[in-house]
Amino acid sequence: MAGYYSKSLSKEQRSVYELLRQGFDRLDTVIRVPKLSAEELADAYLRLKLDEPLLFFVTGYSYRFYPGADHVEFLPEYLFDKGKIREHRQAVTARIQRLTRPLTGKSDREKEEAIHDFILQNVRYDKLKKSYSHEIIGPLTQGVGVCEGIAKTVKVLCDAVNLPCVVALSHNNPEQGVKYRHAWNVVTVNGKNYHLDATFDNSLQRGTERYDYFNLDDKHIFRDHQSLVMEVPKCTDGDGFYYRAISLTKMEQVDSRIRQTLRKKKSHLVFHWRGGGLNRSILEEIIQLGKTAAAEKGKVLRCSVNVAQAVIQLDFGEEKGEDLTVQQPDEEQENTPALEN
Repeated sequence: MAGYYSKSLSKEQRSVYELLRQGFDRLDTVIRVPKLSAEELADAYLRLKLDEPLLFFVTGYSYRFYPGADHVEFLPEYLFDKGKIREHRQAVTARIQRLTRPLTGKSDREKEEAIHDFILQNVRYDKLKKSYSHEIIGPLTQGVGVCEGIAKTVKVLCDAVNLPCVVALSHNNPEQGVKYRHAWNVVTVNGKNYHLDATFDNSLQRGTERYDYFNLDDKHIFRDHQSLVMEVPKCTDGDGFYYRAISLTKMEQVDSRIRQTLRKKKSHLVFHWRGGGLNRSILEEIIQLGKTAAAEKGKVLRCSVNVAQAVIQLDFGEEKGEDLTVQQPDEEQENTPALEN
């Protein structure tokens, strides 16, 4: 979705948006643009940065104006000097090409899954929140990123394989322990829009990759995501969810899946619970089924649960740990969700 956020700008803001894009690309130190209010200028800048993740070397700006003038001078803040920027642009472009070349001829879903898995396998969350972690250079060259850098990386890889993608940005909510804005993606797969939050899935990994936030609709993503700063395409299809094929509604199904997993000597079972509200009583019943089947194979059970998305991971191993871990899918959030009795 090239230039998605620019489409809702006013004519004057679109002019500024385009002048900034061109000036950043040339690495200008001063960019002369039509005079707008501080809010309008900030809005155009934010939309450009979300639309164009390859502008990773622009990290902020200041501006100056003169009384009576019909223009302002926009002063970009660059992450490196011009020589280093050129080197990093070449390195990032080469990295993107290497990562996406094997995806030629793949289906939309295969492309999306490969990009999602690249994040899970190669990027760790940067709790220090270095400046480059907010941009694609962090995940692509340093192996670290925060939600903004990860979402921009997903977009730049989707762009490279012609998979329509938007960076979604939500408000913070200090009253609920959400101190910072959060970023994820809306991806168009086979003509349908879905929410994809690789940052949340990355944070949930515990011995196996997780897909709790892979192709959610609007109803499910906003169970634990805040309201949007700017509108994104509507996501109304609920059939693309990764765990739809293993969405269980009965304890008999859970028991069967557990025993099948143990017979195949697998260490993990991840499934979605769709048999009514996921509360402590249901989880205790699932844990008991798991413990019984695991004991028969000389194993012990550990259970992790993402309450908001009703996704459960059962781990079968040799070492005993906590019977139940309620997972927090975002390192930036303070509160841990509680289970209902």
